[in-house]
Amino acid sequence: MQPQAPQRIFLLSPANAGGQRAKLLLRPEAAFDLADRLRCQGLPLGEAFAFMSGLYFRGKLAYAQAFAAPPAGLSGSYVITSGHGLLPPETVVTIEQLLGIAQIPIDATDERYRQPLERACRTLYETAGPLCDFVLLGSVATVKYLEPMAAIFGERLLFPPEFIGRGDLSRGGLMLRCARAGEQLAYAPAGSAIWRGPRPPRLAPVSSQMPPKLLPGQDCP
Repeated sequence: MQPQAPQRIFLLSPANAGGQRAKLLLRPEAAFDLADRLRCQGLPLGEAFAFMSGLYFRGKLAYAQAFAAPPAGLSGSYVITSGHGLLPPETVVTIEQLLGIAQIPIDATDERYRQPLERACRTLYETAGPLCDFVLLGSVATVKYLEPMAAIFGERLLFPPEFIGRGDLSRGGLMLRCARAGEQLAYAPAGSAIWRGPRPPRLAPVSSQMPPKLLPGQDCP
């Protein structure tokens, strides 16, 4: 009997819903296409966060879509969101929901953030079963993601050690390269993370072209 293929779900750290690009998207007088669609029909969460965060979140989306191997019936990736726990990136959100997300800080001591996240993690852990690993595509340098999630996922919560010492843009570029090349990063238990490390060599520039809009069920290029 051949061994069962490994199962893996990616957990994506969120965009800054209170940052400058988020304010540009959410302002009432915004007239560009993305803002119009958000007001009229809502946007997939992944598409909204990709605009807010740029290269870093686009890299996370592309990487997760390239390498996820979830159990049947589950999404291959989930986005950490303030007040809503874990949401698949194709979840359509309204401007009111994004404004609500922006009002709750990503702070492990804030129950408005922590409790929905813990509930969602417990549900995902139980539903995915014992053969699935969970990879955090986000910073392990602070407790805001790691501490609430590690208590639930335990040793099955992993992260890419290659992230250590890199800034957000470097991580985003690295994940885009891996997705395009079909080469997955190595992972280590997040509980054993080294909080700080030497800065790795600078990556060569990648194309800054924005991907086409992400629709439910649509893959990143």
